[in-house]
Amino acid sequence: MTVQPIRLFGDPVLRTPASPVVNFDAELRRLVKDLTETMLDAPGAGLAAPQIGVGLRVFTWNVDGEVGHLVNPELTLSEETQHGEEGCLSIPDLAFDCTRALSVVARGFSMHGEPVTIQGSDLLARAIQHETDHLDGVLFVQRLDAETRKAAMKAIRESDWFGAPPTIKVSPHPTAPGLGL
Repeated sequence: MTVQPIRLFGDPVLRTPASPVVNFDAELRRLVKDLTETMLDAPGAGLAAPQIGVGLRVFTWNVDGEVGHLVNPELTLSEETQHGEEGCLSIPDLAFDCTRALSVVARGFSMHGEPVTIQGSDLLARAIQHETDHLDGVLFVQRLDAETRKAAMKAIRESDWFGAPPTIKVSPHPTAPGLGL
């Protein structure tokens, strides 16, 4: 297990949809462990594989003391919504009010290929939606209303980290089809 560098806003990997996991092997289990360790070290409520430069549909979460992961998620969202503060490890030190579904049912797989269903509301629902967006190449700032998004983009441009050359480390995890995942 290794804490990996987290990719920041502006990195193209964050805007690229991730590929489904097809092999549930030791490499995938190592990826889940790296994601979990990196998320806990940050600390964050969730972390998706693209945020560490791996274009696979995997994320972890840490909400209310529950740590988990989901591979190849598919979501069913409630019609009822919640509005509240949301941040992102790829957009450090900034948070903005964002509307999300109040509850979610997420279906996918464990790192061992076993079917998993997660039901959550409030913060867990927000985290699952946020991380699944990462897997689709969507950042939460794209979900903000126009006025809030304009303020968010201004804050991002004025941040100390924006525009700095990215620290790129080659991922130890295969990212192309046919390379083990």
